[in-house]
Amino acid sequence: MKKLLQVDFDFTGPFGEEMSTLLIDLAESINNEPGMIWKIWTESQKEQLGGGIYLFENEAYAQAYLTMHSARLKEMGVEKVRGYIFDINLPLSTVNNAPLIEVNKDEQ
Repeated sequence: MKKLLQVDFDFTGPFGEEMSTLLIDLAESINNEPGMIWKIWTESQKEQLGGGIYLFENEAYAQAYLTMHSARLKEMGVEKVRGYIFDINLPLSTVNNAPLIEVNKDEQ
């Protein structure tokens, strides 16, 4: 069953276009992570937060990625990584136009 992973952490930047330029190699490498389907990058300069929302093939892949990514962020100086793995309520998400075609395939 597909799982969503939500990650956030304190982050002082860079943000926006500068972040996009500096982290393109990291973004491309994430595509090679086992079980990863997609990621939405999140940032808040106002709240000084970085993170992402990921869709993984299953909970084991999501947990493995969270463990690896938390260690990588700590090596980069991030003290606390908040990560949560969620089930997806497809019927309600569909009502709200969620782009979850990948999840819908499992439910058919």
